[in-house]
Formats: sequence, C-alpha cells, structure tokens
Amino acid sequence: MNDLMSKKELLEKYGISYGTLYRWKRMGLIPEDWLVKKSTFTGQETFFNRELICKRVEEIIEKKDTVSLEELARQFTEKRVESPTVKVTTKYGDSVFYLSDITDITVSSNGIITSILEAAKNAAVQN
Repeated sequence: MNDLMSKKELLEKYGISYGTLYRWKRMGLIPEDWLVKKSTFTGQETFFNRELICKRVEEIIEKKDTVSLEELARQFTEKRVESPTVKVTTKYGDSVFYLSDITDITVSSNGIITSILEAAKNAAVQN
C-alpha cells in the first residue's frame, strides 16, 4: 500500500479509543481487509491505508450523531456489495479487492511507472 497509518497514529489523530475502533470493525463500519498486519521491531502492529481509513473515520464521526452506527454499517456494506472487484492472481494465490477501495494501480517497467487505475475503472463501467 502507498501510505500506511499505524493504529496508534489513527487513534491519536481522531481521539478515538482502541475499543471504539474495534467496535466499528466488528459492526462492519471498517472492513476487516483494511487491517494490514506487519512485523515491526516491537512485534506485530496493525496499519491502515491512510486515505481509506481517514476518509471512513471522518465520515463515521461526522454522521454518528444523526445516523445510527448500524445504519452507517448497512450503507457502507451496500456500497461494497455494489462495487466492482479486481482480482489479482499471482503464483502465491488470488487476491480480490473492491475497486472502490483501490487508491491507485501502477505498472513499473524499466523505471517508468504508469498508473492504470482509470483504465480499470472505465473497463468496469463499460461492463
């Protein structure tokens, strides 16, 4: 992922507790596949794609006083179900991503990096 944000950094930035974050995850407000476990010198830590998680947490905080968390979770789930997916197959297996979760897709060849996200989105819309 491009820019990762640690769980600690996320909690500090938004003033939310560990319990709140994991309640939101259990409710489906934050998708399980957004949690990125990485080994660090202090052990295993959890990270998130900065752009995705910040956008989501800000939306939850903004709406939580006017819309129930259950309703927000339903809305987020519906968006994901309707979103096209991208399947990446490697010699290690398959990975499926919701197109709405992808912030960029690039191809690197001979030092030239080309973004192909828009091409993928356009192809999904045409189908």
